[in-house]
Amino acid sequence: MRTASVPLISVHDRQRKIPVDRAALEQFATRALRLCMRQRARGPGLASLEEIDVLLISDHRMSELHRKFMEMSGPTDVITFQHGEIFISTETAKRQARRHRSTLANELRLYLVHGLLHLHGFDDQSPKGKRLMDSLQTKILAAAQSPNG
Repeated sequence: MRTASVPLISVHDRQRKIPVDRAALEQFATRALRLCMRQRARGPGLASLEEIDVLLISDHRMSELHRKFMEMSGPTDVITFQHGEIFISTETAKRQARRHRSTLANELRLYLVHGLLHLHGFDDQSPKGKRLMDSLQTKILAAAQSPNG
């Protein structure tokens, strides 16, 4: 059960190439959401949303979104829309996990937290904003790993 000020967060697996433990990622998302909401919002923030949908998609679909909404070609890791959608490319996450010697699950959690922080009004376009987001991501990822987080 949720309180009126905490949005409902759901993870939807809309791709077929890479197996993902959707239920575990959704449990993580719920913990990460609460931790993100403890940060001082920049603008309306997460509490202004009724629900958040995290959509796991293919590189092909991500490329379409990237081109349509950001006028950039090729896939990217995560795109966030302020009305409460976080699109994550599982193929990009898998490639980046290999590159960083991490796991797919860790990479997906990173992108999810990144998207939540954007929904909360944080921006990583300036060096100062990027440093702040990186710091918050590290803190939130560590705390949300624990079911008590």
